[in-house]
Amino acid sequence: MSREVAVLANVLLERAKLAGIRVATAESCTAGLMALTLSDAEGASDFFEGGFVTYSKAQKTAALGVSRHVLRDKGAVCCEVASAMAEGALLHSGAGVAGAITGVAGPSPDEDDNPIGRVCIAVALRGTRPRSFERNYGDVGRDVIREQAVADTLNAMIELVELKSVAA
Repeated sequence: MSREVAVLANVLLERAKLAGIRVATAESCTAGLMALTLSDAEGASDFFEGGFVTYSKAQKTAALGVSRHVLRDKGAVCCEVASAMAEGALLHSGAGVAGAITGVAGPSPDEDDNPIGRVCIAVALRGTRPRSFERNYGDVGRDVIREQAVADTLNAMIELVELKSVAA
């Protein structure tokens, strides 16, 4: 993991500490990379709740409660699924903020013909609707896609926690 992403993980945990909340992750194509990055950060045990790695559609439903109908109708790589993953991470943990990543890191398109590099991200605070967005990184390699997805998710989580702190 790059130094930049490690710094983002530290910043998120610092902001979570100031806001008095814990952090959770829900990941698919990043396969736990965001959770690993957060667990490596200073003070992780105080504010990192844990993570869910839900690589398959079935596991997204079993672990996070993502609707089978949405997965069937829209596929696993869409903002609706990312949002449901973030909500599920909050529902099944004691965290106050969650970030979710679902996408295609390669080496080939997924079963729903989503192209390599398409990633959907969602972030949510407990008690609020998730914010989601899509990124298309292109076929730049699995490691690059995963690292960029983690960086974008951490940045979005930092922004959300900072907004919570300002509003409080």
